[in-house]
Amino acid sequence: MKTSLAAICALTMLATTAQAETFSADVWVDNWFALNVNGEQVMEDSVPITTERSFNAESFSFEAERPFVLALTMKDFKENDTGLEYIGTRRQQMGDGGAIMQLHDAAGDLVTVSDSDWQCLVVHKAPLDTACADETNPVAGEGTCGFETTEIPEGWDTVDFDASEWPDATIHDAKDVSPKEGYDDVEWDEAAQFMWGPDLKTDNTILCRTVVE
Repeated sequence: MKTSLAAICALTMLATTAQAETFSADVWVDNWFALNVNGEQVMEDSVPITTERSFNAESFSFEAERPFVLALTMKDFKENDTGLEYIGTRRQQMGDGGAIMQLHDAAGDLVTVSDSDWQCLVVHKAPLDTACADETNPVAGEGTCGFETTEIPEGWDTVDFDASEWPDATIHDAKDVSPKEGYDDVEWDEAAQFMWGPDLKTDNTILCRTVVE
């Protein structure tokens, strides 16, 4: 069966309508992140979260067709569900988080940055009472060391997911995040802001997403 010229043109138009582009990303997170694009992981922090002072920036490229979802899973280090670090030592304390990212296209033009346009869901929060950090023997779920967990929604990192009820990302001042090693390795656009949940110290695991049209 012969294919008409009109049909061939239509198929050609369909094939060229959506084309993959190359994007370059810079991400710095205290302490760890994984980035998914349309449900597929394109990068995981190369420094394990269990590494003491696991501070570093990641710069990498990936291909995607617009529209696509940038989905960040971000974790601040905690030893267990108390949300504390250095448990049982003189350094026992609540850690703090913070994240910044930027995305450029192949021409070097800025595509998107971390800002309040992202939606973020806190899925682990601890301790619920900051007095937990002063406990001699802190036990998750007991006394002042309560914690909250939220189930990770299925498909949260895909375009079809409705995140309209998620809170907007909370923007934090650089002085409050006090970014450490790796941050200065990147030339950040002035539009890129530090985002996290509402509380840098008690919000330990966060899902953040935005749609790139």
